[in-house]
Amino acid sequence: MSLSIADVPNAVREVKVELHKKSKVLEQTYTEMTASIQAEVDEIKALKAQGKSIIPELDYQAVLHNQVSEEQKALIRKRGCVVIRNTFPRAQAEQWSERIGEYLISNGYYDTPDKGLDKYFSSLQAGKPQIFSVYWSKPQMEARQSENLAQARRFLNRLWTYQSDEVGTVFDPDRECLYADRTRRREPGDNSLGLKPHIDGGSVERWLDRNGFWKVYRHLLEGNWQAYDPFDAAYRTETEEIPSPAVCSMFRTYQGWTALTPQGPSDGTLQLVPIARAMGWMYLRALQPDVPEEDLCSAIAGRALLCSPQWHGLLLDALTSIPLMQPGDSIWWHPDVIHAVEDEHKGQGYSNVIYIGAAPYCEKNVKYLAKQAQAFQKGESAPDFAPEHYELNYHDRATAADLTELGKKQMGLMAW
Repeated sequence: MSLSIADVPNAVREVKVELHKKSKVLEQTYTEMTASIQAEVDEIKALKAQGKSIIPELDYQAVLHNQVSEEQKALIRKRGCVVIRNTFPRAQAEQWSERIGEYLISNGYYDTPDKGLDKYFSSLQAGKPQIFSVYWSKPQMEARQSENLAQARRFLNRLWTYQSDEVGTVFDPDRECLYADRTRRREPGDNSLGLKPHIDGGSVERWLDRNGFWKVYRHLLEGNWQAYDPFDAAYRTETEEIPSPAVCSMFRTYQGWTALTPQGPSDGTLQLVPIARAMGWMYLRALQPDVPEEDLCSAIAGRALLCSPQWHGLLLDALTSIPLMQPGDSIWWHPDVIHAVEDEHKGQGYSNVIYIGAAPYCEKNVKYLAKQAQAFQKGESAPDFAPEHYELNYHDRATAADLTELGKKQMGLMAW
C-alpha cells in the first residue's frame, strides 16, 4: 500500500488540528513521557561513564539452544537492539567479503558512472556513501537464505507481540520473507558516508496515515503513553508509506547487518540511540505548540526521518557506538530505533557488511515478494530502491538455481 499526498504542508496543518481535537491531553502526555525518556537517557549516560555495555549481546549458540533468559529478552525490548555474536563462522564471513569484492571488480562496478537516482539520504549526508547498489551476488543470497539466519530471526521475531485479541495474528514469526538490500564496503579514511541520526520506515506519513500509523500510535493519542509498546505489532502491517527510493514498503521487525570485517567505534560504523520507545516520544514532540503548524520537526516526505538537535536533543545524548564486531557477528535494531553512521572511518581496515534485516511472513510482505522475485530473475535493482540496475548483465550473479528450498520459500518462489 502507498500513500499519495499532493500538498504535504497543508495536510500537516489539517492533521494537527484533527489530532488535537481527537486528544485534549497531548501536551500533558508529552510532558509525562519526556520525564520517563529523560530517566532512560540518564541511565545510558551513567552506564557509559562507568564503562559498562549499553547494547545487549548474545551468542548464536544461546539463541539456537533456547538459552536466552527472560531478563535478557526484556533488555532487548527496552534497548530495541541486540548483537548476536558468531551468527556465522568467521571464515565464511571473510570469504563472503572477498567474493563480493571480486564480484564488483570483475563486473566493472567501479567503472560505471553513478546514476545519482537514490536521494533518500540527501538531507543527512555531505557526500556519496560507500554503499554498493548490488542485490544479487551469490554471497548476499547465501547469507540471506542460511539456516543460521533463519534461526536467529525466529528468535528475534518472537520478541514481538504478534497476536492479540484486538487484531488476531499479525505475522508468522517462524517464516521469513527475504528483503534484498545492499552491501557496504567502507575504506579506511573515508569521510563521505556519515549519516546523521535518523529513522527509516516512514517520515511524515507516520502522522498523516489515518488508517495505519494512527492505530500504531493509538495509545499515545489517547494520552496513555505507558501502554505504548514498540514491540506490539498490531496495525504495523496496515501502514501506508509515501513511495520513494529506499523507503521500505515491507514490514520489518528489525533492520540489521552482518559484519564481514572487524569494525567498532571510530571505524566509520553504526551508532544507535538504544531506546525502543524513542519514536513514540518523537511522535508527540511534533504535535507540541512550539512546532510550526505546517511542520513535523523537519520531517520531509520520501526521506529518512531526521532526529535533529533542534527538536530531539534529549535523545541525542544517548547516541552510542556499537561494540567491536567481528566477521560473522550480526546486529539487529527495531525499525523505529534511531541510528547513524560515524562521519569518518578512522580505522585501519575495510568496514564491510551485508545489510540483512527481518521481514516475517504476512500479507504485506508476500505482496512485495512477487515484485522482488521479478527483479531477482532479471537482475534489476530491488523494487524499493532506485532503478539503477547495475547487475543486469553481471556474470556470476545469483539465480534461482543457487537457492536452497528454504531460500526459494523465503523469496516467494516456492510455497511454504
